[in-house]
Amino acid sequence: MIYRTYQFRLYATDEQEVLFGQFAGVCRLVYNLGLEQRRDWWRQYSATKGSRISYYSQAKELTALRAEFDWIAAVSVSAEQQALRDLDKAFGLFFAGRNNFPTSRKRGINDSFRFPGYQCPWRAMNAKWASVFLPKIGAVKFRLTRSIPGKVNNATVIRNALGWHINFDCELEHEVPKNSGPAVGIDRGVIHAVALSDGQFMDMPRERLKVLDRRVRKQSRKLSRCKRGSNRRIAARKLMARTKAKAARLRLQWNHERTTEIADSYGVVVIEALQTQSMTARTTGTPDLTRSILETGWYQFEHLLTYKIAQRGGELRKVNPAYTSQTCHECGTIDKTSRKNQAAFNCGHCGHAANADTNAARNILKAGTQPAPRTAVRPPMKRELKRAV
Repeated sequence: MIYRTYQFRLYATDEQEVLFGQFAGVCRLVYNLGLEQRRDWWRQYSATKGSRISYYSQAKELTALRAEFDWIAAVSVSAEQQALRDLDKAFGLFFAGRNNFPTSRKRGINDSFRFPGYQCPWRAMNAKWASVFLPKIGAVKFRLTRSIPGKVNNATVIRNALGWHINFDCELEHEVPKNSGPAVGIDRGVIHAVALSDGQFMDMPRERLKVLDRRVRKQSRKLSRCKRGSNRRIAARKLMARTKAKAARLRLQWNHERTTEIADSYGVVVIEALQTQSMTARTTGTPDLTRSILETGWYQFEHLLTYKIAQRGGELRKVNPAYTSQTCHECGTIDKTSRKNQAAFNCGHCGHAANADTNAARNILKAGTQPAPRTAVRPPMKRELKRAV
């Protein structure tokens, strides 16, 4: 069984968009009220009720809240219950040590609400358009850019800088096939976004990203000249956010296409186990490397490649990145002076010359496919033999 999420752009009417904002605002309020109760009033609650605050206790209080306020009752109870489930899950991850303490949701950042999948049936209107029924909102059109396979577990309506979208979380039955494809090593670099050990290069459309980056800088200067709180500043901020969202969408599409191509062609993929978050920190990362990591989306590339390789029956291996770019693939000599720049590698020991990223990719492949060294087994001592007897 595998789980996939499919996103589509919603084309709602003006009345439906108003309801979208109302639903998102009420669900955000319910989440924040539940967070405040768990954060500030859990001692009083335990002393009064004799039990801890849980999803079920807060769901009962939600029923009383809906009976008191009509504008809260106007929103689907399922969407409000999903917000409380998100809060309960966030506290579970925090107490398990897997996440930070939950924080309040904010308008403009957390504009979303979710329904169970069985409450949101969808139907195809024709080859390009479909509609989905949302409780207390009605049928909303969306662009059917691809099929929606499997069973829909949840339907999430979310707003970003490019408008309202819907995410279908689907559950698919899948049998992992046997993959006997060749092995390949991958190096993520600055000159080439992705370099393969067989000599291939995959480059992101940097010219299109540069155009969007120049547009963002121009819009940022215009935003700085607008008066705070003015309508012109609000419009300028929205325009800049849309441009950034277009660049992110372009980056995501490129990573999807390249990872699909790699997963279809190879059975074993070896990459470096990189800590991209620490590498892009201001105190540790170099400007060129940090810019390349953010432009290409190294972590996004790795995340997409992980589940696509597993879906096709392949294997993703991670190796220690130490000295992979300074080691000669031919003779194994480690010398940082052999890498003249980001593009050229010339070994000072054996004279081997190659592209620096290709040489690193081949070292990564070798590290991920060579057998582990055998460890010597110490023979038992006489005292241990006597005890065994």
